Amino acid sequence: MADTPSNLQTITLGGGCFWCTEAVFDRVRGVTGVESGYTNGHTVHPTYAQVCTGDTGHAEVVRLTFDANEISLEEILEIFFHTHDPTTLNRQGNDVGTQYRSGIYFEDPAHGEIAHAMVRQMSQDKLFGAPITTEVAPLHNYSPAEDYHQDYFANNPHAAYCAFVVGPKVEKFRKTFARYLKPA
Repeated sequence: MADTPSNLQTITLGGGCFWCTEAVFDRVRGVTGVESGYTNGHTVHPTYAQVCTGDTGHAEVVRLTFDANEISLEEILEIFFHTHDPTTLNRQGNDVGTQYRSGIYFEDPAHGEIAHAMVRQMSQDKLFGAPITTEVAPLHNYSPAEDYHQDYFANNPHAAYCAFVVGPKVEKFRKTFARYLKPA
């Protein structure tokens, strides 16, 4: 059987702390790259310390590269919406501030249309029992986070935040979305 050529696409997602979002999507079949970063703020190339002040306007995000022949954007967004709380404005758990907002940032206008349609449908269906606050906007002013943020959970599994926040989120993904797990 011949290999199917890949259909690589990108989407950038903000689901609170990027360590959690990265750890989930690192395990998703069809996702070929996950990079933690900052986007949609006004400071050019902000540092983590600057973003943490909430003054840069940036969101902590992960920029995903995925093979659309293996996983659709709709499937990625389904995982995204069910592995963070899209109803809390500028907050995920104890992480509070605009940098922790829920967001979908697209480069391809078709991805924006898909994201807007999903938010509308989930809102109509009252899927989460509260209004969805997820921002859907074109990607601008993206920059990668510092090297020590990349693969943070993999490199620091015993750090307190990883053990008590990231680990349980990854476990929830494994149980809820086992069909999307990368082969071991």
